[in-house]
Amino acid sequence: MIRNASIVTFALVLVGAACGGDDDAQPAADAPLADAPVIDPGDGGEYAPELDPADFVAEVDNPYYPLPAGGRWEYDSKGGDEVEHTEVVVTDQKKEVLGIPVTVVRDTVSVNGEVLEDTYDWFAQDKDGNVWYLGEDSKEYDENGDVDTSGSWEAGVDGAYAGIVMPAEPTVGHAYRQEYYPGEAEDLGEIIKLDQTESLPAGEYSDVVVTRDWNPLEPETIEEKSYAPGVGMVAERNADNDEIVELIETTLGS
Repeated sequence: MIRNASIVTFALVLVGAACGGDDDAQPAADAPLADAPVIDPGDGGEYAPELDPADFVAEVDNPYYPLPAGGRWEYDSKGGDEVEHTEVVVTDQKKEVLGIPVTVVRDTVSVNGEVLEDTYDWFAQDKDGNVWYLGEDSKEYDENGDVDTSGSWEAGVDGAYAGIVMPAEPTVGHAYRQEYYPGEAEDLGEIIKLDQTESLPAGEYSDVVVTRDWNPLEPETIEEKSYAPGVGMVAERNADNDEIVELIETTLGS
């Protein structure tokens, strides 16, 4: 998920200054999700980060976004017309993006055993602990079995840039770009709550960080995601709070 003189300098600008530096200007953490304002990353639309491979480490071990070898997470959705099952697995595949060795994560969504989406996501962590998202190889299948790969993108290709999916030190009000491929992938996130609790099928979680996620290409879609330390994402809710994706099982691997 960039390239100035150093990743450290950029990360401080993106995750710190991007929030606007004025807590009073931030949306209230308890505001109704459906009434949430547009997330402003504070860069004025000028986003062209540069990533230096020397500023990255071999493993992704951010407490709120750990990706250990062999790690596996399973989720079920509730509230929709059908129960979607999502399986996320840290693979042993090798790949470099912008010269950075990335962790390849497979994300598969299915309904009644029929695969709807099959995606390989690419992540890396910098020395400060920020987790970057550097692209994806995505396939979506329709009822006829036809494949749509339009969601695929790679940092450094065709004007696409990496973004941060989890800051090293989450702080309420920090806003950031999670990906940036103009017109195709423009997700943004903002830390809105800390020290929350979640009771889910997979267990009880405390010290949970909650983000608000938004995409200007689909402005009606606003989500809250909950991340537990040592586990990662444990829940995702839509704007109307009538559909939730819950962690049902996890294996943290080696």
